[in-house]
Formats: sequence, structure tokens, C-alpha cells
Amino acid sequence: MNTADVVVIGAGHAGLATSYCLSETSIEHVVLERGEVAHSWRSERWDSLTLLTPNWQSRLPGFAYQGDDPDGYMAMPELIRFISEYADVINAPVRTGVEVTSVQSHSGGYKLLTADGTWRCRSVVLASGACNVPAVPTVAANLPTGLVSLTPHQYRNPAQLPQGKVLVVGASATGLQLADEIRRSGHDVVLAVGEHVRLPRVYRGRDIQWWMHAAGILDEGIADVDDLNRARNLPSPQLVGSRARPILDLNAMSDAGVQLVGRLMAVRDGVAMFSGSLRNVCALADLKMDRLLDTIDAWAAASEQAALFAPPERFAATRVAESPPLTLDLARQGITAIVWATGYRPDYSWLQLPVLDRKGRLIHDEGVVGLPGVYALGLPFLRKRKSSFIHGTEDDARHIVAHLCNYLGVRDNATRP
Repeated sequence: MNTADVVVIGAGHAGLATSYCLSETSIEHVVLERGEVAHSWRSERWDSLTLLTPNWQSRLPGFAYQGDDPDGYMAMPELIRFISEYADVINAPVRTGVEVTSVQSHSGGYKLLTADGTWRCRSVVLASGACNVPAVPTVAANLPTGLVSLTPHQYRNPAQLPQGKVLVVGASATGLQLADEIRRSGHDVVLAVGEHVRLPRVYRGRDIQWWMHAAGILDEGIADVDDLNRARNLPSPQLVGSRARPILDLNAMSDAGVQLVGRLMAVRDGVAMFSGSLRNVCALADLKMDRLLDTIDAWAAASEQAALFAPPERFAATRVAESPPLTLDLARQGITAIVWATGYRPDYSWLQLPVLDRKGRLIHDEGVVGLPGVYALGLPFLRKRKSSFIHGTEDDARHIVAHLCNYLGVRDNATRP
């Protein structure tokens, strides 16, 4: 029987940040990881993926990017090195290759069953990530036999795809990046567009992330939004991390020859059926982008640095065909593969605790779960907009550990932001 005051599940950036903050308060803990450190980044991402945030935003408690390209964007090998080095530098008590198969209440604390024995602890921190399972819509069950179907967990590069046209479903960062890569490899691409967040990579001469950080937008908390559930489920913005800093939006896709259709609604007898709301969906995304730019402009005008900023700018409305097709016969169109860029969800199948809602989502208040001593980290908009990003983890981890110290009756000597 293994024991610890706290067990952290997951050795990604969120779990390691928690470990750092726990070590500051001298709380005995262990970090259990089913694979290696940064496991999901190693094994569940496509080859060309880069972070959407510039390197200067890559920081964790007690650690930050120290390279010579602060305005660049980490590719996966660089990010894996960054997280692995962090684990080494903070001397995190990580046990790799230990998959947690069950978490249960036990004797005023918790019992964790793993492939490497049983753990008992007073507190559990769930840091297993928000992108464990691709959220593939139910229409996928009706695809014709022989059509290749891949999720972003399975897709690595275009070499996996058969000859022919490819349907990419979803227009978030993942959908646009994969559609662009697949198109560049020589395939014709159809992009099914649902709700999306349109952003320019560069605005008024600076990375959009600089503006959102400087204007305090990323620091907006749960009390600052009208619909928290919606905010937590927004798709990732249409950005790509590239030193060239191109704008990757639906207009860029159209210019490159990608065919835009509406949201995929059904597949019947080999025919894909799409929503007729494409024009409205795109107009709403344009409107929201302009409102965000208005907020940035207002902040810039009031800033002491106002004279140093380039003038405001606006971007052309998303172009949509007069009558986008509402149906496509997959075989006749030569579509041989579908890539599902339709988001992810956490996997809590191993969590044997009454802390999930009817849809299997974790119930929590800023990372504090409804059972004493149970916490969560690494989820979208956990406390602030920046919770989704690596650099937003520190505030969340410190908040959680402060609450945890109070629960365990441990004096918290760490400095809080």
C-alpha cells in the first residue's frame, strides 16, 4: 500500500505546476503519470503542431522560456523538452508508467487503484487534461464503408490519407491547420464550418496574444462572462503558430482553393448533409472579432504608450458563396477520407466519485470540486480566460494549493499573485 498526503494525476504542465506549488508548502505528494512526462503532447498530437502562443508566454511557476526566439512558437519536440526540463528542474516526484484506473472515497480520504498498486491519500488533484478523448459527432457512425476516418489523436501527417478529396469537419485552429496542411500535400479539401472564433495573428503590428495580455482580456475571470458554460466550450481561435505569422482564416482557405460548406448535420446513404447557416455563422464570428478589436483599440487609446502603437485596422468580412452546397455525395465527389476537428473532452471514466453532471462533465467551482480534498487543474476557463494556456496555469495552481493547504490544515507560506 502506497500513501501520500496528496496525489496529483497527470504529469503535463498543469500537474507539474501543482507539484511545484505543493513543494513550496512542503506538502508530501506524488505525481502519477500513465505514460511519460508530457505524455499527451508526445503521443496524441499531429507532427506539425505548434503552440498558438508565442514563446515569451511559455512559463510555469519558477520556470520560463530562456531561448533566443521569444516571438517564435514552440513545435511539439520543443514543448516536450520544455515540460520535461521543468520536471527535472523542480525535481517533481513523478512516477511514470502508472495509470490510474479508479479513484474512490475511502476512510475520510481517497483510494486510487493503479497498474502499479494501490495509493491512499487525503487529497487528489485531477490534472489529467481536457483533451483526452476526441469529441466525434454521432453522424460518424453513418459513414460509408471504406471511407478513412481520423481524429486529431490518430492523424499524424498527410501520408496517412488515401488519394482523393478530404473532408475536414470543424473550423477551429485544428481544423484550419489540418485543412491547410492536407491541401498543401496535394489533396483537394472540403471544410465543414460550424461555430468558430476568428482572430488575426497580428494586429497593429503586434501578436494578438500580446494585445490580449496587455489589455487584460486574458485575465478576465468567471464573474466577467455572462455564460460561463459557453465560454468554457468555445473552440480554439483560428490561429497558427508560425514565425511568418500568417493570418489563417476562412478567407485564406478560400483563396487557397478549399471549398467551404456549413456544419455537418447528417450522413445518409453516402450523402453528407450540411447546415444552411454558413453565412450567418461567419457573420457572427466577424462581428465578435470586431468587438474584440474595439476593446483592444479602446485600451490602446487610453494607454501611456498610445503614440507607439500602429493605427487601428479592420479585416475583410468572411467571403461565403451565394449558395454553398447543402449536400455532397461523398463517393461522387471523390471524398475518400474525413478528419474530425470537432474538439475534445476529458476522460473521467476512472473517476468513481459523485462529481460529474449528467453529461459526464466535472462539477467544480474554480477548480474546487464538490468533495472535500478533490481539485482540478488544466481545464478551459477554470478561473480565467488564460487558464487554457500554459502561462495561465500558475495562477490556477497557486489558487488550488492555497485552498488545499487550508483543507489539510497546513500553513501556506507561498507568495500568491
